[in-house]
Amino acid sequence: MAERRKSENVMQTFTLIHVVISLIGILSGFVVLFGMLAGKRFNGWTGVFLATTVATCVTGFGFPFDHLLPSHKVGIISLVVLAVAIFARYRRNLADAWRKTYVVSALLALYLNVFVLIVQAFLKIPALKNIAPTQNEPPFKLTQLVVLVTFIALGIAAAIKFRNEPVRSAPSGQSRANHSSIAAHD
Repeated sequence: MAERRKSENVMQTFTLIHVVISLIGILSGFVVLFGMLAGKRFNGWTGVFLATTVATCVTGFGFPFDHLLPSHKVGIISLVVLAVAIFARYRRNLADAWRKTYVVSALLALYLNVFVLIVQAFLKIPALKNIAPTQNEPPFKLTQLVVLVTFIALGIAAAIKFRNEPVRSAPSGQSRANHSSIAAHD
């Protein structure tokens, strides 16, 4: 009995940690998304987003299971997508086509995290569970469709707006010619 209670406490703590990491990943992901829409990199937020989203996927495999579940498949897809985003961002430094590859893969990872959040909300929140107990009902499907369409629209906008950051103006006292040669190397 005591062992069972201890095991339940460990699982509750693990679940709480997983949920907190997931929510940090989603919130930081939206900060990164809005940075992309503004043409900004937000390097610190990007690191938090990518790290916590990877951690969310990895900790998702820590729950007991006896067969491969849809959540595991989403986790595997997300980890592959995150690997591409991390490679594009940190190894290819967003150069050339890697910039759009990063935008698409980062936003797909964020979308997958939000997708799972919606699934969990419809499973755990009584009011949502009542209107879509099997998650085949129109309220669930409509919610997922609206979120998907929103992410597609935001992804297109981010891919267009997230370009090389503008070159900073020349520090005072520096000649235009010298600044131009510096800008060419940025």
